[in-house]
Amino acid sequence: MFHSAKDTMITKEQALPGRDTHIPTADVHFLSNRPLDLSVPEGMEVAIFGMGCFWGVERLFYQLDGVYLTMVGYLGGFTPNPTYEEVCTGKTGHNEVVRVVFDPAKISYDTLLQHFWEGHDPTQGMRQGNDRGTQYRSGIYTFSDAQTEAAEASRALYAHRLRRAGYGAVTTEIEPAGPFYFAEDYHQQYLAKNPTGYCGIGGTGVTCPIGLAV
Repeated sequence: MFHSAKDTMITKEQALPGRDTHIPTADVHFLSNRPLDLSVPEGMEVAIFGMGCFWGVERLFYQLDGVYLTMVGYLGGFTPNPTYEEVCTGKTGHNEVVRVVFDPAKISYDTLLQHFWEGHDPTQGMRQGNDRGTQYRSGIYTFSDAQTEAAEASRALYAHRLRRAGYGAVTTEIEPAGPFYFAEDYHQQYLAKNPTGYCGIGGTGVTCPIGLAV
């Protein structure tokens, strides 16, 4: 996951053309054996987060009680059905993201946001640690007004806590979720298949104050 990439977002006109066909991916989740598709069981909800290398991000979320299914892919760019190699050039505009299907009766969206904020450093711009490029930017991609409001409120709270701890401005983007493109088979649940594999994410040690006094 050490590919170089541009640190500045490209425009739609600069983006690679992509393709009309989907990139092949895994049929089932490596851990749960549930179908790896975009369906959402009744009563479940969806959240999407970008916070650096999606291998470590996916592991963070699939370990949580109440998370039904996770999958990694690309979102937030211009190129249809991009490959990993294309995303890593910085010429698709996409972010590496994790799509989380969760049971709100068992885990709240606010709890997912807490893990998002505490699991990475959202002040680093187009990178996380040694991973540099637009595909490593911090992002929350929402599916409803309620999710957007919760995400924006949590960003303001955490930005305040980070400033008190000496960190710079939060660079996390919050946008309505656009098309999600599955990453290739070998990326799905990568660290479950390769427990000693590379994980580039790391938090600041600053707790997220959702539900707490700031």
